[in-house]
Amino acid sequence: MHDNNRVLEIIEPVVNDLGFEIVRVLLIGEKDLRLQVMVEPEDKRAMTVDDCANISRAVSAFLDVEDPIFGSYTLEVSSPGLDRPLVRLSHFEEFIGLEARIEMIESIGGQKRFRGRLAGVSRGKVLMDVNGVARSFPHADIHRAKLIMNDELLAKAEGRN
Repeated sequence: MHDNNRVLEIIEPVVNDLGFEIVRVLLIGEKDLRLQVMVEPEDKRAMTVDDCANISRAVSAFLDVEDPIFGSYTLEVSSPGLDRPLVRLSHFEEFIGLEARIEMIESIGGQKRFRGRLAGVSRGKVLMDVNGVARSFPHADIHRAKLIMNDELLAKAEGRN
């Protein structure tokens, strides 16, 4: 069993020192393990290939010393892209007003997937307008969430909003 949280503990200070924030850490696969580290610049500028290479070298050095992953794996460093995953509560706050899709761990009223406009965060819950109805979802119960690619998101990315 591999612990994504242990990996995060090891690499987060390194990534932060380089001026980046970790969006998500995922260890995927069974035989051919891949460690996906998704990062973005703290100053919200565009990521470059050189950024990914520099982060990869720095992170690899620390992971080699700490060795939190049993066996061999491939390290992938990437940026989140426009239809980015929403992981931390701060991500849900940062993108208030934009459309997102949330998938819950357990169903709520027979439904696991919800789509709506992000409305903020309150007391550990993500607030969302789903078809004109204000809903709240406990952050701890969200399996995955991401922004929805649409014209509004593209306009925001291009600075037209």
